Amino acid sequence: MVKHIYTSVDIGSSLIKIVVFELYNNKLNLLAASSVKSRGIKKGLITDFEEAAASLKEGITEVEQMLGMPIKKVIASVPSYFSDYIRVDAEIPINNEQKIVTGIEISNVFEACAKPHLAPNREMVTIVPIDFRVDDGEPVSDPKGLVGNKLSARAILVTTPTKNIYSIVNLIEHIGIEVADISLNCIGDMQTFKGQVSDKKVGAIVNIGSETTTITLYNKGIAVKSSILQYGGKNIENDISYMYKVDASVARILKESFAVAHKKSASENEFREVIDIYSNKKKVNQFEISEIVMSRVEEIFTLVKEQIDSLTNKPIDYILLTGGTSNLPQIRLVASEILGDVTLGNIKVIGVRNNKYSSALGNVLFFVNRLKLRGKNYSMVTDEEAKIVASSDKANSNETMLGKVFGYFFGE
Repeated sequence: MVKHIYTSVDIGSSLIKIVVFELYNNKLNLLAASSVKSRGIKKGLITDFEEAAASLKEGITEVEQMLGMPIKKVIASVPSYFSDYIRVDAEIPINNEQKIVTGIEISNVFEACAKPHLAPNREMVTIVPIDFRVDDGEPVSDPKGLVGNKLSARAILVTTPTKNIYSIVNLIEHIGIEVADISLNCIGDMQTFKGQVSDKKVGAIVNIGSETTTITLYNKGIAVKSSILQYGGKNIENDISYMYKVDASVARILKESFAVAHKKSASENEFREVIDIYSNKKKVNQFEISEIVMSRVEEIFTLVKEQIDSLTNKPIDYILLTGGTSNLPQIRLVASEILGDVTLGNIKVIGVRNNKYSSALGNVLFFVNRLKLRGKNYSMVTDEEAKIVASSDKANSNETMLGKVFGYFFGE
C-alpha cells in the first residue's frame, strides 16, 4: 500500500517549524515535528542567506533523524508581504466524451480563472475555490462526477511579489530539497482552525509571531485581505531586557515561563532570581514584569484593532489568536478587553499542541485538500522511502508518541 507522506516548512524570524504527516484512510497522522532557532531571518525575510540555510538544515536534519529517512520535498510557506487576494471567475467547456467533470476540468478552469490576472513581477501563490457550477446547476464545492456541457468556477487568486517566493525557494533548494508547493501562513491558519471558527461568516485570524503580527480577514473561510504589523513577541522580550538589564536569552525565558500577559492574574508574592548583564543577582517580581508585558501586549492589540478596522468597515463575527506569542498566559483576556470576544486557537494534535505550528500544520491540510479536489494521488516520498519509515525503530517510537489521529476528514 502506498504511503502518502507530506512535509511542511514554516521559516519564521524566531523559529523554523517543520512537520511531517502521513495520510491514511483520509486522516492525517503526525510522524514528526521540529522547531529550531532560526538565524539570518528578520521580520520574516531572509537577511543572511548562509545563516538561514544552516538553520533550516539543522531543522531538517532533526526531523530526518526522527523518521530515519531523508526529506526530499516540502510544502513551503512564503512571506505574505504585499500579497493580493483577487476574486476571479471563469467558464470552460467540458470536452471529454462522457461530459463528466474530472480533476482535469477543475485544473483547467482554475487556469482560466488565474491567467488573465497574472502580472509582471508577481507570482501566483495559490488559488482558493469559492464554488463551482455545472451548466446552470446549483453551486457546489466539488463538481467531480457531475455531467454537463460547461464548468464555471469562482475563486480567490492569491499573488505575491516574485522576490517573496524565490527567496524562500532558493533557500530550500540550496540545501538540496525540492519545493513541491507553496502557501501563505494565513491560508494554513484557517485550515487548522476550521473547527473553531465558522466558515459561513466574516472574521479575522491574528497570528502573533516573534517580530511581526499578521492580521487576515476571512469571508466564509477564505482569506480576502491581510496586513502585517512590525510588532511581536520580540518587542516584549526587548522591554523585559531593557527594564531588568538582562540579556535577550534571559528575557525570553522570563517571558515564556514566568510573566503573565494580564497583570490581574500575576502574583505580587512570586519572584524569579536572574543574573543581569552586569553579573548582578536580581529578583524579578511576577506582578511587576507582567505589568511590563501587559503594556506591550495592549499596544499590539490596539494596533491590531486599527488594522481590522482598516481591512473592513463592517462588524466581524469572530477573531481568533494564533502564532507562538499567543501562548502567553492570559493573552486572550487582554485581547478581549480591546477587541471584544476573542477565541484562542487550540491545536489538538499531540506533538504540535502549540500555536507556533498552526501555519505549518494547516498548509499540509490545504495541500492535501487540493489534491483531493483535483483527484490526484501524490506523495512526497517513494514507496521504498516509506518502507524505511515503517521499519525504522526511531519512526515507530516517534509514531507511538506523536502519531495520534488528527481526525481531519476531507470536506468537513
